[in-house]
Amino acid sequence: MTDEAIEKENAAIAKAYKELLKVSYRTLSADDKKLIRSAFDVALDGHKNQRRKSGEAYIFHPLAVARIVAQEIGLDATSIAAALLHDVVEDNKDISIEDIERLFGKTVAKIVDGLTKISSLSKEQDMHASLQAENFRKMLLTLNDDVRVIIIKIADRLQVLRNLEIYDAESQQRMISETTYLYAPLAHRLGLHTINSELLDLCLKFQ
Repeated sequence: MTDEAIEKENAAIAKAYKELLKVSYRTLSADDKKLIRSAFDVALDGHKNQRRKSGEAYIFHPLAVARIVAQEIGLDATSIAAALLHDVVEDNKDISIEDIERLFGKTVAKIVDGLTKISSLSKEQDMHASLQAENFRKMLLTLNDDVRVIIIKIADRLQVLRNLEIYDAESQQRMISETTYLYAPLAHRLGLHTINSELLDLCLKFQ
């Protein structure tokens, strides 16, 4: 990338971060903003060498997920921070759950750990119909720990589906299958009816 392109991208990242703070349903205290800023800084550094399939900097993905969590679902600063950090441990060998706990406390670390485990589960297993019930059961068990894990994962899936055209046909069909059997029913169960409808509409669009 040219210096000009890097400068332009950095400006876009800064703008997306500022918009995240503006769109929160909740009034963010000084401590909330400090927590979110710290999470953003760790995510920005943790994903600095990553790009999405579209070619854009990876940080735009967690920023967009955090925005869904803040604006469309209305969760608190802890959830916004966890959304920013949701892929950091999985994607960066230099950052552990212990590091997240040291920097952000037990609650954020527990949510990020739950999100990391769900991601690993999805990668380990092919989403054939025979596995749906078991995956669904395992994901529901996380609800007993902290429902925010599932809500942020649903926001993550919604953000991915909104950009499904950047993935190959096989990945698209896998994600549509997962969404139809797992994430849309969970969104419905949790009362996220607008998000449930959009998830199903996006699945239909690519079938």
